[in-house]
Amino acid sequence: MNELLIIGLAGFATGITTVQFGFGGGFVVVPFVYQLLLQQPLLAAQAIHIAVATSTAVMIFNAGWASYQNWRAGKLHTDILLPLIGFIALGAVMGSWLAGVMSDTWVRRLFMVYMTVTIADCLLRKGFFTRAAPRRLSRMTASAGGTMIGVIAAMLGVGGSVMTVPLLRRHGYAMRDCVSAANPLSLPVAILGATTYAISGWQQIPASGYLGFISLKILLLLVVAGFLGILFARRCIPTVPDVWHARIYVLLLCMVLVAIAV
Repeated sequence: MNELLIIGLAGFATGITTVQFGFGGGFVVVPFVYQLLLQQPLLAAQAIHIAVATSTAVMIFNAGWASYQNWRAGKLHTDILLPLIGFIALGAVMGSWLAGVMSDTWVRRLFMVYMTVTIADCLLRKGFFTRAAPRRLSRMTASAGGTMIGVIAAMLGVGGSVMTVPLLRRHGYAMRDCVSAANPLSLPVAILGATTYAISGWQQIPASGYLGFISLKILLLLVVAGFLGILFARRCIPTVPDVWHARIYVLLLCMVLVAIAV
């Protein structure tokens, strides 16, 4: 019962972060699910793979619903989305395959390194906490950057928002526009990644209720709780000033890094 409550709360928090920061699942879900699975002897050896795979599947629902709502509200901008989305999809295929052949330990280490570098980038590089005039992404940035985002996001089950938001932020876009773009840009990673995890993990988990590496029970609970979190965020949380939006974003990244490290 305690496990279900913890996962439900994590899912609810994921719904809130999806709306407020473009985190479709990974940054909240992976640490919690990973810690819970470590307590189960049959699943401990594959804990990080299950956590990452289930997180990736959750993003299909959370990021998809948030993207639909933003599209209806006219908040999606093609000049941001179109240069990146194809390259992110390409990288997602590569990253999902790499995650399937890497050890549990290395996936966890890469997750921690990835978070540390991202936090340092937000804190040390100019342009994240202060805005300049928006400018278009260059072709090189869109192709190389988009592919890298797809590889890392799919491999670690984090959706890519942690890289797309800082990238767009440094190009002068407001946090609300960065977050709105982060959700649809996470969808290629979520769809391709979840499909790959379902195939690569087929019959590798010594328990019922799994589609490859994806835990169907945890997925269902996270999706329902996440939907409630999305509704709560849209109706009850007021608009945050741009600079504080950016600061809270970095603070959340620090919290997740501590959770997965411990």
